[in-house]
Amino acid sequence: MFAPGVSASTAGKQIANNAKMHAFLVKNSAPVIIPVVSVRNSEILTLKNGDSTVRTTIVRGVVVLACAASCAAAFGQDLDHSQWTAILRQYVTPQSRVDYARLKADGTNRLDSYLEQIAKPWPATLDENARKSALINAYNALTVRWIVSKFPVKSIWRTEDPFRVARHQVNGVTESLDSIETRLRNMRDPRIHGALVCAARSCPPLRREAFTGAAVDGQLDDNFRVWLADTSKNQFLPGKRLAKVSKIFEWYAADFAAVGGVPAALKKFAPPDAFASTNKLEYMKYNWGLNDSGSVGDSYSGFEFYIDYARNGYLRSDFDGWCLGLGRKYGVNPLIFGAIYVGAIPFFSLSIAWLVRNLRRRRPLIAPLMSSSFFFVSAYLYLLIAGKNIPGWVYVFVVAMLTLGAWSMVRKVRARVATGERSA
Repeated sequence: MFAPGVSASTAGKQIANNAKMHAFLVKNSAPVIIPVVSVRNSEILTLKNGDSTVRTTIVRGVVVLACAASCAAAFGQDLDHSQWTAILRQYVTPQSRVDYARLKADGTNRLDSYLEQIAKPWPATLDENARKSALINAYNALTVRWIVSKFPVKSIWRTEDPFRVARHQVNGVTESLDSIETRLRNMRDPRIHGALVCAARSCPPLRREAFTGAAVDGQLDDNFRVWLADTSKNQFLPGKRLAKVSKIFEWYAADFAAVGGVPAALKKFAPPDAFASTNKLEYMKYNWGLNDSGSVGDSYSGFEFYIDYARNGYLRSDFDGWCLGLGRKYGVNPLIFGAIYVGAIPFFSLSIAWLVRNLRRRRPLIAPLMSSSFFFVSAYLYLLIAGKNIPGWVYVFVVAMLTLGAWSMVRKVRARVATGERSA
């Protein structure tokens, strides 16, 4: 407020100073509390010359500043992604390929400078859109930086466990690329799968500008449309009622349930009249060759990918996950089932030999018969006793296997007995 008799010029300076103070508070993430201004005495805003126009202007100025500061506090802030935009425009081609050689030679320091900002704790006032855009930029920039540190390399899979190891600093926390992706997936916006780029040729296009909180909705829509329009990554054949789309849609199909499923997303973002919800879906082979603007990655084959996949421990993890998944779903651990099945084989063979010997010598058969039967069905007994919610086809399969095994066992016993009789 202004004291009686304040000049217009002084009042203007005070308004300017107030504006600077509000800007400073907003910039430094401090919560801005705007007191309710109640003008009880109109004279306090009356200038010496009684100019009502200036008085009205001052009142409006105070109200506008209060509203502006209040809105800034309510909507939060955004990180400065201008450095990342400059790098993308300089080193990413219109075809979304990265000039890693030139970036490594003269752009690494700028990239590191941007990642230093990403590494520090982010303002608490960032809203969801600002955090979403920052996480997308972090994922893409950290992936590019990881490749630069290993370049030349034919594929990101040629590096050491590229996605699961927590080696990156984001928002004051050590993260892996997978954990950053998980944070984004938890936001339940499947459009992020059209924006995250893991340095592979089959990835969605690497946008040549940073995502920002204010524009992220439009940017995600646009990137998704550009991705689906790229015939090297997605192909729509309306005449055949067929769509050949990226493997990403198969891998993350569950995420698209939030928007009505994969067909709904394709119908919304595919080129006009290119896709109908009833079209058949096929998934294209994923090219893990490096998204380099040069020739690096050209010769990376599917066979090499499987070798690198296994070398990085993913094949073992997949098997372990499959076993644990079955255990959680059916209460049966396939490793235990397999151990019982394999472990019972020598005991089953000894029981058969015991049974054949008793047949030849005309001795009692009950003990060897029960022994062989137990070891024959032991693994299946574990499955039926320990299992839960086991589907009906499993029971049918078990009965079929037991029947086939029993018939085979009888044939073997008869053959051994007949051989012994002839030799006698």
